[in-house]
Amino acid sequence: MFTRGVVLPVVLALTFAGLMNPVAAGADPTDYTLTVDSTGRGATIDRTMYGVFFEDINRAADGGLYAELVQNRSFEYDPADNASYTGMTSWAPTGGAGTAQVVDDEARLNERNRRYLRMDLRGGEYGIANSGYNSGIRVEAGKLYDFSVWARAESLPLTVSVTDPAGQPLTDMLRLQVRGDRWAKYTGTVRARSSSTTGRLTLKASGTGTLRLDMVSLFPRDTFKNRPNGMRADLAGKIAALKPGFVRFPGGCLVNTGSHYGYTAPDWERKRSYQWKDTIGPVEQRATNANFWGYNQSYGIGYYEYFQFAEDIGAMPLPVVPALVTGCGQNRATDDPALLQRHIQDTLDLIEFANGPATSTWGRKRAEMGHPAPFNLTHVGVGNEENLPNEFFARFTEFRKAIEARYPGITVISNSGPDDTGATFDRLWELNRGANVAMVDEHYYNSPQWFLQNNQRYDSYDRNGPKVFLGEYASQDNRFYNALTEAAYMTGLERNADVVKLASYAPLLANTDYVQWRPDMIWFNNHTSWGSTSYETQKLFMTNVGDHVVPSKASATPTTVAPIAGAIGLSTWATSASYDDVNVTAANGSSLFTDDFSGNDSRWTKSGRGSWAVSNGAYVQSDQAAENTMVTAGDPAWSNYDLSVKATKLAGREGFLIAFGVKDTGNYYWWNLGGWGNTVSAVEKASGGAKETLVSNGTRIDTGKQYDVRISVRGRQVELFLDGQRWGGFTDDKVAEPFRQVVTRDTKTGELVVKVVNAQDTAARTKVDLGSRVRVGSTARVTTLQGQPDDVNTAYTQPIQPRDSRFSGVANTFTYTFPANSVTFLRVQAR
Repeated sequence: MFTRGVVLPVVLALTFAGLMNPVAAGADPTDYTLTVDSTGRGATIDRTMYGVFFEDINRAADGGLYAELVQNRSFEYDPADNASYTGMTSWAPTGGAGTAQVVDDEARLNERNRRYLRMDLRGGEYGIANSGYNSGIRVEAGKLYDFSVWARAESLPLTVSVTDPAGQPLTDMLRLQVRGDRWAKYTGTVRARSSSTTGRLTLKASGTGTLRLDMVSLFPRDTFKNRPNGMRADLAGKIAALKPGFVRFPGGCLVNTGSHYGYTAPDWERKRSYQWKDTIGPVEQRATNANFWGYNQSYGIGYYEYFQFAEDIGAMPLPVVPALVTGCGQNRATDDPALLQRHIQDTLDLIEFANGPATSTWGRKRAEMGHPAPFNLTHVGVGNEENLPNEFFARFTEFRKAIEARYPGITVISNSGPDDTGATFDRLWELNRGANVAMVDEHYYNSPQWFLQNNQRYDSYDRNGPKVFLGEYASQDNRFYNALTEAAYMTGLERNADVVKLASYAPLLANTDYVQWRPDMIWFNNHTSWGSTSYETQKLFMTNVGDHVVPSKASATPTTVAPIAGAIGLSTWATSASYDDVNVTAANGSSLFTDDFSGNDSRWTKSGRGSWAVSNGAYVQSDQAAENTMVTAGDPAWSNYDLSVKATKLAGREGFLIAFGVKDTGNYYWWNLGGWGNTVSAVEKASGGAKETLVSNGTRIDTGKQYDVRISVRGRQVELFLDGQRWGGFTDDKVAEPFRQVVTRDTKTGELVVKVVNAQDTAARTKVDLGSRVRVGSTARVTTLQGQPDDVNTAYTQPIQPRDSRFSGVANTFTYTFPANSVTFLRVQAR
């Protein structure tokens, strides 16, 4: 996943720049027709179509799905990974006669777990306490918690308990005696006396001598499926309730080798590459590694646990391995043939680990971990969102060739880059089609309007070409309106189930205290969890898929199309730039606006971000750290005009941005020249604060060079010129259709599943015609999600929840009124 500059909308609307929903709030119901060919058969829908994508972002693993309550349990945190880290992060001395320091010497636990805590005791009692994640460690009265630690000392007593921040006990006290100056594992259990979300795991020793501690762990006894080293029960349960067909893991950007931190080889291999072999075996022998998203990951959830979790919830495992080409905004590729071959061999070994007999090298390791039977792996993804299409595909080809030679039954999945359109997307699809790749992973995060406008996206895909794995998608917020537009889009995914074989909303999990990306499907803190509005729509679709599509057609909503209209703007992103000679000219040649900055900037409205000032006859933004600094001028009613400006990048990571069609701070277009670290230039459209890309290429911007920029707006068509040469153009005339539907058949129950999304503020009174060639039951089972567009599910209230009911007016032809802002599933007996 890599989308920069997402601004969450304050007000959601179904309108933008003249593409209007004609139905006003509170108006009479809109009339529709829905015709179903009840005896017809469309695309078969695979059981695995809908799944989940797990990535360790937003503290999704440690502090989240992984039930471990202790943060930095092995004292491996380091400022090289995060400037705020030390070996004692989340730990604090409790006072007394002694000292504690994190050391790395020959007394370490093992080579992958190098650092440990050395406590030198000088008589009396001395200890340390761990604060866990969020506000502390959560314990629940009456529940059991399993403690373990690796320790060594000549002979010293150690007490263990969970206390409140003031040191008062929340659990029974566990007493251990550490004997022998060799590492040994000590275990025990404590029972919570009272409930708290701010607990501290407190370890105290007494006497004189040296005590060494490592891998300090506290697990709730109640994990998902009661597995040791297991998953947090409520989070895993919510995932299982989706009944996903697959689990994609361990991440997207997380798996890419390369330089998020600016490392070069071999550091990118040590710091950036997710190595599956580091994640198996005893947990005390697994490495702690820097995570792409800026924190550390313990690998307590490793490949074995991912495979096991997929099996536990009846899902297909779908691992993704690095292709040794950076993605997610980076542009680097390894040129080390030996390193490439090693990763290819690692992937072959991974398949053997998953599927090999217990007598094979890696199958034996799986069996030793407790699973002699194979995990039945069938799909492997190679790479994620690479921005260098030719370099990626050359390396992907080597992976594919080796995998198909050894394991011809494995589907090897390629990808199409980080967006739904653009030069990288087009080139990768060209390469994938030309090589007859089996499946291509698409990713995109777009505005709600985009999802309403692009329901037919896959209608025109080649039925004989590569299949689509929609591995990451979401509308850019967690309000119910976003979920409605995603649901509307999913009707198009199902209709094209012969092309779109797999689909997963992303990301899956977000810890409220460590949010790095939104929207997210499931939110949590250290004591509770809840599904977003998108979780509820995803769950409704995922648990009511059906076996095949039934052909159907609905009438459209009448629309009014107006020209692109709006003011103009100038902006920067982590860059200093200057602008001069801004001119706006109407189509008839008359001047609408001109500013050569020979005076002041009183005609420009500032957002409050950045440092804008007129300097030497130019308008300069001088703050290289500021992002989204847009200033605006002109009339929001302008249409059919030409905008010209001279722009110069002065310093910084990117280029400059020229805005047009500006309605307000959340609704505009801008030409982003030299964006994404000066790797891509694109026109982005913001609607309700959420962005989508309309056209892009690899144009870069040189520092110190003045560029002549011209944008021509005619109706809904836009042409863009750079230094007198046509750069590109687009026509933004897609209609945001709020009424979408698909019908599937559940062959086990004999029911038609009529799925209707009404993403507008008025009810949709619909004449449903099931045809005369079927016998229908008179009563339908109904499940409805309904609410206000701005509704958000939170820890305290979940306004968007499914409501079950029955409708007794079913006939071969009947009328049903679908509520405003709703998703409705009608299950109708039809034989």
